[in-house]
Amino acid sequence: MFIQTESTPNPATLKFLPGQTVLDAGTADFPAAEAAGQSPLAQRLFAVNGVTGVFFGTDFVTVTKADAVEWDHIKPALLGAIMEHFQSGEPVMAGDTQPASGHAEHTGEDGEIVGQIKELLDTRVRPAVAQDGGDITFHGFERGVVYLHMQGACAGCPSSTLTLKMGIENLLRHYIPEVTEVRPVAV
Repeated sequence: MFIQTESTPNPATLKFLPGQTVLDAGTADFPAAEAAGQSPLAQRLFAVNGVTGVFFGTDFVTVTKADAVEWDHIKPALLGAIMEHFQSGEPVMAGDTQPASGHAEHTGEDGEIVGQIKELLDTRVRPAVAQDGGDITFHGFERGVVYLHMQGACAGCPSSTLTLKMGIENLLRHYIPEVTEVRPVAV
């Protein structure tokens, strides 16, 4: 098994490409070790000293490290943990745990606008963000403001504010006049 790595715009996050499917659909975000209970792979990665976050996409794993830790020191252990996991035959997600589709449900008068927002996120934003090892999902829409949740490499990325304001906000405002602003949320 050969695992490729790619840097991300977030210097604290590295993208690992194991060359096989990680999740059949959706994403899974583990912002802390306590959240990794339903994933044997996430548990293995958090066992490496210095890991502060794990994120799974369809064909990649992103790992976030503590600032004081150097990639040169933990990357071999992470590669080993990923390889060991996939060779073990264990599932990425234990039991009947299903990965999240990502977007929060929205009921109310703005249903049509929210549908357009989700469609643009799914077709224009999320594929590009996945290339950088992260995900951005819809969290809410209220009085013209779109609330988005940033995961994986996007969470804590130095360029995330610029991505939200200059990229996503401009895109949404262009196609949906009711959108006036985009803001990040912490879940």
